[in-house]
Amino acid sequence: MLDNTAKQMKKPPLRSEQPDPVDIHVGARMRVRRNLIGLSQEQLGKALGLTFQQIQKYERGTNRMGSSRLFQVAQILSVPISYFFEEMPSAVMAPQQGFAEGEQEGLENTPTPANRNADILYRRETLELVRAYYAIQDAKQRRKVYELIRSMADEA
Repeated sequence: MLDNTAKQMKKPPLRSEQPDPVDIHVGARMRVRRNLIGLSQEQLGKALGLTFQQIQKYERGTNRMGSSRLFQVAQILSVPISYFFEEMPSAVMAPQQGFAEGEQEGLENTPTPANRNADILYRRETLELVRAYYAIQDAKQRRKVYELIRSMADEA
C-alpha cells in the first residue's frame, strides 16, 4: 500500500510534443549536406543500417540522434561533428537560466549568420545550383559562370 507522500510526488514533466530546436537544426544541416553530396535518404539509411523513414525523422528533428549515431552520420557525410551545430540560431543557443552568461544582455538587432538568408541556403534550388557549379571541372569556366551570375545579380 502506498502512503500519501508517494502519491503526492509529482511526476517529471514529459518531453514536449514539439521537436527540440537543436534537433531540428541538426536535422536540417544533415539534410543540406546529404543533398550537397547527392545522397538520397535511402542511400544514407542503407549506409547507417536504417530505413529512409528514420532518416526523414532525423532530418525533421522528430527523432533525436545519439552521439554515436551523429558520429556515424558525420563520417558518412565527410564533415566534422561541429558542422551540425554551425549557424545555430541565437534563440536556440540562448544560455540557460542559472548560468552566469544568462545575466548578460546581447546586442540588439545584431545580424547573425543563422538569420541572414538562412532559408535560401536550405532550398533545393540552391543546393542543386551549388552541386552543378562544382561539377564544372574547368576552373576558368567555373569562374566565368560565377562572374556571369554576379553581373546578372548586380543588374537586378
